[in-house]
Amino acid sequence: MHQYHEYLNSVITIAKQAGAAIMQVYATDFSVENKSDNSPLTKADLAAHDVIVKALKQLTPDIPVLSEESEHIPAQERNNWPLYWLIDPLDGTREFVKRNGEFTVNIALVHHHVSVLGVVYAPVTELLYYGVAGQGAFKQTKHHAPYAIHTKSLNIEKIVVAGSRSHSDHKLQQFLTNMHIKTGATPELIHMGSSLKICLVADGTVDVYPRIGPTSEWDTAAAHCVLSEAGGDIVDVSGASLRYNTKQSLLNPTFFATVKTSFQWSEYL
Repeated sequence: MHQYHEYLNSVITIAKQAGAAIMQVYATDFSVENKSDNSPLTKADLAAHDVIVKALKQLTPDIPVLSEESEHIPAQERNNWPLYWLIDPLDGTREFVKRNGEFTVNIALVHHHVSVLGVVYAPVTELLYYGVAGQGAFKQTKHHAPYAIHTKSLNIEKIVVAGSRSHSDHKLQQFLTNMHIKTGATPELIHMGSSLKICLVADGTVDVYPRIGPTSEWDTAAAHCVLSEAGGDIVDVSGASLRYNTKQSLLNPTFFATVKTSFQWSEYL
């Protein structure tokens, strides 16, 4: 039995330190660059990356770190890692640029292609979600005590769907329309930025977050552990759980972050 939970308190501290570095930039008139894929990059992304990578290398010198902002590591090297840290130093840079507060620091520990420890921290609201394999999932707001969270029971008459704040598109609208046509119920849609959408499934606020566009593995890994421990899962269109670092690309397929059930969300695509 691996003692992943031994790292938890340190990783929460590291996520909050990265959040503080992000908030220092948030308070300034920061500039925005565009990366090669046209996604935005700010000083905050890089500052948070530096804080996390340095701290993780001190905490676990023998465990490699894969970050959205790290240099490209060849697949033939990383695919052989049994254990590694997978981080998104600032998930939701578009939300950061809009200053709406819906961005997170994501730190996951991945063991044999499964996320076994996940910390998601939203620095503006000081909202923290975390989970460790076999230990449950928890939510904490500011200085209040953390409490265990669980997914809700699925009621097809009252489906609540999470959708992206910055990537809402016709595919999601089609999903909602198809659901209405096939079930007769009108799903409620909640817009949210970053990995917080997955956490909304974990804490029982919503039933499903369908992602029908591209995301990367660092966008989902931390919240995936939280959701799994809360009783849900992130599955592809065939219903198989997402696995990490198994292929050349680090892109996720179309997926559903969902309450754990054999329910076939792909029928509504």
